[in-house]
Order: sequence, then structure tokens, then C-alpha cells
Amino acid sequence: MARSFHRKNKLAVISDLNVTPLIDLAFSLLIIFMITTPVIEQYNRVNLPDQSSTSNQPPPAVEDKYITIDAAGAFFWGKEPVALPELENRLDQISNSAGPSPTIHIRGDKTLPYQRVIDVVNLLKERNLTKLSLDTRAS
Repeated sequence: MARSFHRKNKLAVISDLNVTPLIDLAFSLLIIFMITTPVIEQYNRVNLPDQSSTSNQPPPAVEDKYITIDAAGAFFWGKEPVALPELENRLDQISNSAGPSPTIHIRGDKTLPYQRVIDVVNLLKERNLTKLSLDTRAS
């Protein structure tokens, strides 16, 4: 009896997927990338000059600034009491200075309404002073 290779229903969907060409393509791309990557890395080789100076330049000294808010809501710049307009002026001076901006530590009393601390954070955000630390006491 001869074997017949004709399908019974020619409109039936073939549910098999041949993944062999996909695997061949993946391996071909892998080989191409393995060959081209070392060539790309070696393209920009530069002989850099030697440094003749042995002394290193120290980084600029930036001292941290402290803003303290006590339980009554009074502001302190370091240990010096300041009013809100004076605090804004000092933050303006820091933001307009040419050097790197210092880290500003905000120290708020734990009984203080949280909104007072957020008001100071908003003052810093308005002046693009992004180095901020909310200080807490270690227990």
C-alpha cells in the first residue's frame, strides 16, 4: 500500500512553528556582534600625555550650612537666629555664588508641624539648592 502525503483538509491551519531559522538568525547576530565589538572598542585609542606636576590640587573646601527650626517655629542659621526674609536672602546668596553649592542640613524639632520643614525645603527647591539633609537624632 502506498503512503499518501496529501492532507485531508487543505484549509486546516498548520499549528507547528519551525524555529530553526530563528535560532540560526540569533546565532548569526551573536557572531556578528562578537566580531564587531572589539573593533569598535579599539577605534579610539589615544596616547595621553604624562603629568609633569607631582602636587595635587586640593578640592575646594565647602562647609555645610545648618538651618534649625525650634519648637516655636523660629529659624536659626547655624547658631544665629534669623527671620524668614533674612533666611531667604542667605539662601539667595548661596545659590548665586560661583562655587559648588554646600549641603544644607535642616534640623527641625520633633514637635514642630511638618509643614514648617516643607516650607524650608520649598525655599531650597526654588533656588535649585539640591544638596539637602534632614537631620535626626540617633537613638
